[in-house]
Amino acid sequence: MASWIEGRVVENIHWHENLFSLKIEADIPQFTAGQFMSLALEINNERVARPYSFLSSPGQSPLEFFFYVASDGVLSNALVKLERGDKVILKSKAQGFFILDEIPATRDLWMVGTGTGIAPYFSILGAEEVWQKYDNVVLVEGVRSSKDLPYMDLIEKISQAHPDNFKFQAFVSREDFPNAIKGRIPASLSDGTLEQKVGLTLSPSDSQVMLCGNPDMVKDCVETLKSRGFEKNLRRSPGQITTENYW
Repeated sequence: MASWIEGRVVENIHWHENLFSLKIEADIPQFTAGQFMSLALEINNERVARPYSFLSSPGQSPLEFFFYVASDGVLSNALVKLERGDKVILKSKAQGFFILDEIPATRDLWMVGTGTGIAPYFSILGAEEVWQKYDNVVLVEGVRSSKDLPYMDLIEKISQAHPDNFKFQAFVSREDFPNAIKGRIPASLSDGTLEQKVGLTLSPSDSQVMLCGNPDMVKDCVETLKSRGFEKNLRRSPGQITTENYW
């Protein structure tokens, strides 16, 4: 099997100046919801590659990825300029263990992410396994401003499809936004604001927590959850906290 596969851009969605999504047609092997794949472009005669989590679910076509344009990001600044029909190179095999197979079954699954770190959760939410494995699924998204919440239509579709066991809570740190909590996610884990708003209690006996995104958010949430009796989830020692830093 070749190590790289050629794909073609179907659509480049510019949400705002620093946020965009690419829909890509590519014949890749089956992947597991929550995994990532390296994308690459030839830039100045050099192949520049970086891993990105799938936002699309297994079996969905085209593939979809969610990006932030970093000021010093050579690849993201090139990807954002792509148009329909342009070539993208993809690693032939998906990778990653931020998947439900690695997370114990329990009553509630909390998916906590910031920025584009929300992508693997949409991949997981679009697959059937999560709804079969957990009674309640909570998606928590932290952003700076409301314009950084481009997938609200998709969240509404998930809510309509699973009205009894899906909850969504946004955190918007720099402005007031309807139904959002103004502040940071780690603080809400300390004072109980998140649980109050969602109407569920976080407990080691009934909850699994996935954390993805800003490394500082992940670190602070882990520390807060550990102070409440949660433990890191490891293969050799199952716990309740599963993490993935997104940059």
